[in-house]
Amino acid sequence: MGFRESSRSMWGRALQVIEQSERLHRQIFQLGRRRLRGPTWEPPVDVYERSNALTVLVALPGVQSNQLNVVVDGGMLHIVGERKRPLKRHSAVRRMEIPYGRFERHVDLPHGHFEIGEREFANGCLRLVLRKLA
Repeated sequence: MGFRESSRSMWGRALQVIEQSERLHRQIFQLGRRRLRGPTWEPPVDVYERSNALTVLVALPGVQSNQLNVVVDGGMLHIVGERKRPLKRHSAVRRMEIPYGRFERHVDLPHGHFEIGEREFANGCLRLVLRKLA
């Protein structure tokens, strides 16, 4: 390996370390400060539409179903809850990529009126079927 090749790998590794450091900083310090005012993370959501209903899938691994609050209000679906840390704070953190704490997800619904028809929580995913009302 020549000088140029070794310096490229050093820079690549340095950039990875900086990226990991920034991600950890955002998760621990900046997000923790906002806890009093609002959520610390947003779960990913998929929405599928049929003629008579919407199906909403929310990825929530590690969240207990009794920690969820789901409401349809006007043209918005509100999903609020919390994922608790599985380990005590006294543990040394080697890597932290999974967000913990309070979360909220607000999904704009298409024009119309909806009500929650089905609610299923399995395999770390919340599945909602929102029936379209006439």
